[in-house]
Amino acid sequence: MEYKFSDKVSGLKASAIREILKFTSVPGVISFAAGNPAPEAFPTERIAELSAELLRDDPVLALQYNITEGYTPLREFLKEWMTEKKCFNKEIDDLIVTSGGQQANELSCKVLLNEGDTLLCESPSFIGSLNAFRSYNVNLVGIEMEDDGINLNKLEDALKTQPNVKILYLIPNFQNPTGRTMSLEKRKAVYELACRYDFIILEDDPYGELRFAGENIPSIKSLDTEGRVIYSSTFSKLISSGFRTGFVSAPAPIIQKIVVCKQVSDVHSNIWAQVVSHRFMTTVDREAHFNKLREIYRKKCELMCSYIDNGFSKKITYVKPEGGLFIWCTLPDDCDMNAFCTRAVQEYKVAIVPGNSFSISENEVSHSFRLNYSTPTNEQIIEGMEKLAGMTRDILD
Repeated sequence: MEYKFSDKVSGLKASAIREILKFTSVPGVISFAAGNPAPEAFPTERIAELSAELLRDDPVLALQYNITEGYTPLREFLKEWMTEKKCFNKEIDDLIVTSGGQQANELSCKVLLNEGDTLLCESPSFIGSLNAFRSYNVNLVGIEMEDDGINLNKLEDALKTQPNVKILYLIPNFQNPTGRTMSLEKRKAVYELACRYDFIILEDDPYGELRFAGENIPSIKSLDTEGRVIYSSTFSKLISSGFRTGFVSAPAPIIQKIVVCKQVSDVHSNIWAQVVSHRFMTTVDREAHFNKLREIYRKKCELMCSYIDNGFSKKITYVKPEGGLFIWCTLPDDCDMNAFCTRAVQEYKVAIVPGNSFSISENEVSHSFRLNYSTPTNEQIIEGMEKLAGMTRDILD
């Protein structure tokens, strides 16, 4: 039988990252292609204790349906925590728990955009969110980035020329895939443009607590006085990616519509994970836990960067992140990036992600590739980076 798929999904393609990850099952391949938390970052003992207590003392809570908005004690904790971080305004905002940060972004798009409306975003950007946006047949327009974030001149040009701009999607902290952080000056300027051109900012912040260098920068949400910013985040990088527990802080009318859409999508997020997340966040020394995570990623990042600084061909440039999980490397313009990434995995047994996996348009040319330092062990980083360093010198020098 010939299957005819809906217009909304017929143009969607499998994630190039997932395709590359297939190579990681080949014996001997070292993967710098994933974006998973470090296994040693999971607080396994405390999660086991909390889970056992929950199933022993209140099993029905863990196993029964719950409300769509999310487990009430977790929501109340998040409202207070986000108020402290100035990412929740008690006078105008509400909050919903979602199945990870990606659902938060997908539902925000669903409730605000019609087919053909324009969504602007950084270019390159996170492939998971891009595919979620594409599934709604929106006009997806990428704005190139500079070292300190999105190019403001090109952003305003797009605001003047693109039809029905409704949302600007941003990852201001340690952006995926580039690792860049948007400066405070640009955050203020972007918010001013939102007020002037009447659009909403979707601020995706999955990595904000993972800053291991530099100074904290206020969120765009903290600048919001007109109800123009949706703030999404997740526990995926702080407790467990497998929990699929994220959240959205946004003006109450937006949250009300997200609740209705989530009821249609999955009724509610995993309640066991929500309860354990709440009990974890309210019983541990959060700052000590976050500092442990920051130290893990700082050491891994510095180890990987040391091989780029001292072993890679000097013709390769890169963005040294101040947090997050990724390093963005750029090849010379005359080097075939896709061939480079293919050769890395097939001949050198090191999997990396080609930059065009994160492109907004198929016509965009990328000379960059993404490295991940969180997932591999230190021993794998050393072995894999030695191989990549030798490869870059062989090809480019």
